[in-house]
Amino acid sequence: MKRVVLYSMDKCAHCQSARSYLEQKKIPYRLCNIKTPKGQKEFAATGLRGVPVLKIGDQLLKGFSVTEFNKLFKS
Repeated sequence: MKRVVLYSMDKCAHCQSARSYLEQKKIPYRLCNIKTPKGQKEFAATGLRGVPVLKIGDQLLKGFSVTEFNKLFKS
């Protein structure tokens, strides 16, 4: 199973949707809050701006789409 990291921040509705989906499907993931110093550094390494970003294995998904997430997660 691919490892999943969710880069998010508090009060982000799209981030909340992504979290809910992962928890509903019982997909283990690591939450990375980009407002913490460690989270900022880790998120900066992705080269992306704006959340949510999901890291699925070594692929990055900008924004949250169930279809796109499943495509990357199951491939």
